[in-house]
Amino acid sequence: MLCVKLIIHYDLLLTGQPFLRRLAFGKRCAQPTLRRKVTIAMLIGLPALLGPELLFTLRAMGHGDEIAIVDGNYPAQDHARRLVRADGHGLIAVLEAVLQVLPLESPGGIFRAGQDNDPALLGAIHRAIDALCATTRPDHDVTPLPGADLYPRIRAAHTIIATSETQLFANVILRKGTLSPNQG
Repeated sequence: MLCVKLIIHYDLLLTGQPFLRRLAFGKRCAQPTLRRKVTIAMLIGLPALLGPELLFTLRAMGHGDEIAIVDGNYPAQDHARRLVRADGHGLIAVLEAVLQVLPLESPGGIFRAGQDNDPALLGAIHRAIDALCATTRPDHDVTPLPGADLYPRIRAAHTIIATSETQLFANVILRKGTLSPNQG
């Protein structure tokens, strides 16, 4: 059997797509081997949780586009126009990382679910979302939405980030704002 080695260089920050760097054919061997070479960009000031695909997505979003960060129970694969997986991460960690880099619409840039889809009810995750947003974005209010308003907006979002959050009704929508010339 002919051994085939693929070396793939991921350049998602620039193009959003992986591209083939080199294809090398080796000697005959018992089993083919596949090797990936992943280039890791060391960047200052960016949370490590924000991988190339998510950074590309955040950069590609325009003013007014919405990104949804959803819990592990949400049918993200079926509902997403674009899907970014954040497997192994909870909603709060992903939300905190995204809030560090995404400019938000003001007013009305942060929306969340309520317990049992009732905006008047708060679960532990909703209190954590509200507290995080109050700390990181004190100039933005978090608007709880009923399920009938929230879920169609998640489906229409530019991108859905699927987390491994286990708490129910842990869904957040962020609406991208603008940067003034002196902010960028």
